[in-house]
Amino acid sequence: MAPNEEQVEKVDDLEAEAAELDGYFSDTPLEPCPNYPPLRDTFENAVIILNLPKVPEAKYEKLGKVVMKLVSRIGTLASNADTGYTGMHMSFNKEKDQTCGFAFVEYETVEEAKKAVEVLKDYKFDKNHFLSVVPYTRVCHLKDVEETEFVEPKPAPFVEKPNATAWLEDPNQRDEFVLRHGRETIVMWSDGKNDPVVDYDGSREKEAGVAWCEYYCHWSPKGSYLATLVPSKGVILWSGKTYEKTGRFPAPGVEFVLFSPQENYILTNNNRRDDPNAIKIFSIQTGELLRTFPLYPKDFDSKDGNMPPPPFQWSHDDAYLARMGKDLISIFETPSMKLLDRRSLAADGIHEFQWSPKANVLAYWAPEFNNSPAHVDLIEIPSRKKLRQKNLFNVTKCSIVWQSSGEYLGVKVTRHTKSKKTLYNNIELFRLNEPGVPVEMLDIKDAVMALNFEPRGHRFAMIHAENPSSTKVNVSFYSMKKRVETNAKGKKGGKVVQEVSELNKVETLEGKQCNCIFWSPAGQTILMASLGEASSGTLEFYDVDTKTLVVKEHYRANQVVWDPSGRSVATLVSQPIGGGHFKYAMDNGFILWSFQGKQLYQQSYETFYQLQWRPREQLLSKTEIAKVRKNLKKYEKQFDMQDKEQQRALKLEETKGKRAERTKYRSLLSRLRAIRSREHEARMALLDGYDENDDSNYVTREITVETILSSKEETVM
Repeated sequence: MAPNEEQVEKVDDLEAEAAELDGYFSDTPLEPCPNYPPLRDTFENAVIILNLPKVPEAKYEKLGKVVMKLVSRIGTLASNADTGYTGMHMSFNKEKDQTCGFAFVEYETVEEAKKAVEVLKDYKFDKNHFLSVVPYTRVCHLKDVEETEFVEPKPAPFVEKPNATAWLEDPNQRDEFVLRHGRETIVMWSDGKNDPVVDYDGSREKEAGVAWCEYYCHWSPKGSYLATLVPSKGVILWSGKTYEKTGRFPAPGVEFVLFSPQENYILTNNNRRDDPNAIKIFSIQTGELLRTFPLYPKDFDSKDGNMPPPPFQWSHDDAYLARMGKDLISIFETPSMKLLDRRSLAADGIHEFQWSPKANVLAYWAPEFNNSPAHVDLIEIPSRKKLRQKNLFNVTKCSIVWQSSGEYLGVKVTRHTKSKKTLYNNIELFRLNEPGVPVEMLDIKDAVMALNFEPRGHRFAMIHAENPSSTKVNVSFYSMKKRVETNAKGKKGGKVVQEVSELNKVETLEGKQCNCIFWSPAGQTILMASLGEASSGTLEFYDVDTKTLVVKEHYRANQVVWDPSGRSVATLVSQPIGGGHFKYAMDNGFILWSFQGKQLYQQSYETFYQLQWRPREQLLSKTEIAKVRKNLKKYEKQFDMQDKEQQRALKLEETKGKRAERTKYRSLLSRLRAIRSREHEARMALLDGYDENDDSNYVTREITVETILSSKEETVM
């Protein structure tokens, strides 16, 4: 078929165009090298967010904005303006007309993706949805896993954990304490009467050539665990009757640990400013690392090298962990360690805060700011309800002191005059268990150096003097209750003594040489001590009820620690592990005293670092303790009998060697007498019939000797 005219014209046009371009193209072969961005063959910077709400198409855009706002806070998304890619894609199921419940998120860096996995783990998106985040590479790996029949793995053999309360079963009801001196770490028994006895000294670890403690050691709040610090490795927990290893927590460089009150968690701290994971929170039961924190919170003013980092504090029930930041308190829930309600508690200008020992109540104070006065606030957690606020004026500093049962809160307020040249004190006293949390103010003309509540009681003591540097001070005792007489109801009438909530001064002890006060855990007895290198080392044991005072001395003592029962107290001359032992070498050691001031035991060491009593949980209520004290005479005979049995057992143990030697001697003497008896007739034959056992062969004489022991002459008129 011949080409038509139109086709012929097209061919002519192409030939003409080719002729025009002849010589225009180069004969060099074409090798294009496009400048493409590097191809990523992995998606380590991508994650998949699971358990999102499933919503219809009408709510798709709104849900996408919420998810986008959430993920963009963590890091920069790998978006592309040219293509319209935002870095987040949320799948939609058209058949079911709803989202699929998950979203793909891509970040700029791998580090941001890893951070998203940590931050969004178990994140509470709403009341019904807790997010779960999985790296995209993990999903790809699971895609390639072959589906086979599930075979249930065999459970690991059951290994019974050591009995953490075995020490409480001691038949003699003794207390324990741990010592750190030289390279030794020793746990000892103490009954408050006799010399301490070694319970465990790390002999098992010594045989294995391992040190079971290289730094300080700490008991858990209930005495279930002993934590020993090995800075090169971390923290090791010991428990049970034979101190078996029950936990290991990796924390290189650790210098400090803090147990939660219910012993569910442990906090480690290496005090390194350059470590973003300086503080670690572990679960004691599982050993899992729950979260890490830097030494200082974000935006906290730590430029001054002398400013210590704000400490973490546990709530009494382990439900919360809190730390002070700049104008806020960050409260984290356990075990997720997420911010409570996803926001911190605002507290403008906060300087100090403390948890109540028995309730989820925070107390904090903040100084004057702009036109706002200084104030002390009580906040209930988790509701964040403000229970009480007390405004204060002309405040220089405040110190918060809780009573151990959380019934009372004392705030020592240091105030200044308008000229700011003169300082004076007053005490703000809060009654937490009464409606409205009433506050009483106690004006003190003197400077207050120390304030301390009686454990589980209603009294408090404070040291005060006209001049803070005075060597002679006064110690005053106050009661939060007052006894008053009222007329009894009924026909009989009469007077009835009742206790009412009213501040009452008990007494003042004047001219004391002390700078610290320490209540016995059992109450009633207080130890007024003069501690420190420049102090006299005077120790004054005072019974607040009977008004008896015993004065002792421990030269250069720098610590006082009561045992949990209040039977004994130890005074120490200790040194830091970091060095400086030459200052204390002649005085290092400790003395054990009874609560009445009687010296029980003394021991000196060349290097002595630590003595810490093993805590025990208080199981009896106030009513039960009062009942025991009331009926104490009923148990006296039983206690005396037990004491005599203990003394007898102790004496038998001490004289065990002597009694063995005596028995050996008596056995030898009996054997020699038997031999002599058998040879009696042979001896008589040798002595021509003389019988040495016959009394008639002897002459008996009685001689009386008088000795004058003393004489005295008196002149009688």
